[in-house]
Amino acid sequence: MAETSQTIPVQAPPAGIWHRLLRRKLAVFGFAIIALVVGGAVFAPWIVRYPPDEQLFDGLSLFGEPMPPSRAFLLGTDLLGRDLFSRMLYGAQTSLIIGIVANGVALLIGTLVGVVAGFVRGWVGAVLMRFTDLMMAFPALLLAICLAAIFQPSLWIVAMVIALVNWVQTARVIYTETTSLAEREFIAAEKTLGASRSRILFRHILPHLVPTLIVWGTLGISVTVLLEATLSFLGVGVQPPTPSWGNIIFENQTYFQAAPWLVFIPGAAILLLALAFNLVGDALRDVLDPTQRGND
Repeated sequence: MAETSQTIPVQAPPAGIWHRLLRRKLAVFGFAIIALVVGGAVFAPWIVRYPPDEQLFDGLSLFGEPMPPSRAFLLGTDLLGRDLFSRMLYGAQTSLIIGIVANGVALLIGTLVGVVAGFVRGWVGAVLMRFTDLMMAFPALLLAICLAAIFQPSLWIVAMVIALVNWVQTARVIYTETTSLAEREFIAAEKTLGASRSRILFRHILPHLVPTLIVWGTLGISVTVLLEATLSFLGVGVQPPTPSWGNIIFENQTYFQAAPWLVFIPGAAILLLALAFNLVGDALRDVLDPTQRGND
């Protein structure tokens, strides 16, 4: 009975979760933005009229300047005469791949470190947490720049670099949750009944961490997208001609006054995508929190 009473509060029926999410207007707005970006990225080859790296013959004015938005070029062209709409959609692929892969790896590392430190404890937990504290002492952006400069920047290298600097927050949160769960009465009852450590870990500890992992996984994508854009803007992220929203701004920053759409459009896309994941993450946190289930 102890096991049942402690397991039920952290697992809401999927239908109930979706119903509660859809009642939140900001969450629906976030889902709509994410769906729009994902749809544009997935179907980019069938949507765009021009390849993202093709320098078009009529892509520049007679004075060699980027073309403004028009029927021929929905979002205008960049400084090399490439279609900005095409580069934005393919850049969304880059941002989403790095956001999902980097955040997934960071979540995996942080969960492993946090669960081991909080469940095993002793000198193992102390060493892992002191190492986590040491990593947290370094500015994430500076550490990412150093790592990206050491390795040859590419899409997958940038994803791994971001993962290596983003796992620490997850590890700290999971460690706190695991430590708290390990001291609960139903865990003590399981130990008294002779349950093995693996059974306690996989049947009781990890299932209770799922809501936290879902929330952190969603919120972490926005952080990853922003960090990737920052690295690309600084020239140590995804390298041209592979389009990325960050390197689109980096390449066209000299035309900020003459062609402001080249900076404003990718900047607005980065802002909206990060905002969308934050809105969905906040909504998931409220929906999955047992203390908030009667407040909707």
